[in-house]
Amino acid sequence: MSAVAWTAVGSLIAWVWLLLGQGFYWRTDQRLPRRTDPARWPSVAVVVPARDEAAMLPLSLPSLLVQDYPGAARIILVDDCSSDGTGQLARDLAARYGGLPLTVVTPGEPERGWTGKLWALRHGIAVARRDKPDFLLLTDADIAHEPDSLRDLVAAAGPDGPDGFDLVSQMARLRVESVWERLVVPAFVYFFGQLYPFRRVNSARSRTAAAAGGCVLLRTEAAERARIPESIRQAVIDDVSLAREVRRSGGRIWLGLAERVDSVRPCPCLADLWRMVARSAYAQLRHSPLLLAGTVPGLLLVYAAPPATLLAGVATGDAAAAWAGGAAWAVMTATYLPMLAYYRQSLWLGPLLPLTAVLYLLMTVDSAVQHYRGRGAAWKGRTYGRTYARPEAAPDR
Repeated sequence: MSAVAWTAVGSLIAWVWLLLGQGFYWRTDQRLPRRTDPARWPSVAVVVPARDEAAMLPLSLPSLLVQDYPGAARIILVDDCSSDGTGQLARDLAARYGGLPLTVVTPGEPERGWTGKLWALRHGIAVARRDKPDFLLLTDADIAHEPDSLRDLVAAAGPDGPDGFDLVSQMARLRVESVWERLVVPAFVYFFGQLYPFRRVNSARSRTAAAAGGCVLLRTEAAERARIPESIRQAVIDDVSLAREVRRSGGRIWLGLAERVDSVRPCPCLADLWRMVARSAYAQLRHSPLLLAGTVPGLLLVYAAPPATLLAGVATGDAAAAWAGGAAWAVMTATYLPMLAYYRQSLWLGPLLPLTAVLYLLMTVDSAVQHYRGRGAAWKGRTYGRTYARPEAAPDR
């Protein structure tokens, strides 16, 4: 066989393995577990880190204020040195909507060795612990919850003990309206699931750990055992690091796709989406040049080779290359269709996954370039460069 045909066969083998051997990552049936309501509803403190979120709060904070939760609950919004009146707007919204009591705190600029979000969470959790809540709900300022979201999350966590979960996280449904959002966003969740198959995350026998930072319900005792957030204070990919520490400390975790939790943040342009991905893409590779060097040809073989070898095989009359490349492309497309259906997008976007994968590859390379220029993980006026930790826990000081 020709070199093109061997490349196509290699890609097909990779896709057969991904289809069957990667925890059935392409399935979208991991949804919030349904349990009976507890006899006593635990107390919950909702912690919302917010930096310059005046545009998002009117779309998200009211959904938390009006939560239909039978137990005791309160909201702590941490105004992370905002310059747009985020804190005052939060107070105004609480006065207008009523509902759960709201406290706004401002921790000041983060100390050296802390990322901004985790610094904000540290102060929000410290305030929450004064009332000794049973659970902490860590949710972002751009996440909107249906009125029964908190009730469903707590019920899904179940009782304290081996039958319950210490961490329940939902991957919020991201906004998909513009052309670029339709092309990039479903693939973002698809690739995340490929890296961290939800079924493996949810298995007590697995070491795979992940969470979605926009919606994390965490048992307070588990947070204390895992020393959250101090143990992950430098993490750029804080949600995965959080889940890893909870699992390491003996906690049981669950992660799935949300049905009633949505992100309201628009990313209509490619530049917006590029920044979102590039901010943490190289951190996902542990800031390792060797991993990056292996990722580039690996992604090209898995995603770009199927359509390329199919076209090359047809053009040159190489039947083996055309057949293997076409089969690999078909398997790839089939694994992507469930995610497109979850996002209610046209299934005709499925064959475009190779194009999206190449975009993600370029974003990852750009993430590495920015890291070595000292501009890595830039977000809302802050840059976390080479001194910040990989996506594992930060070492003790």
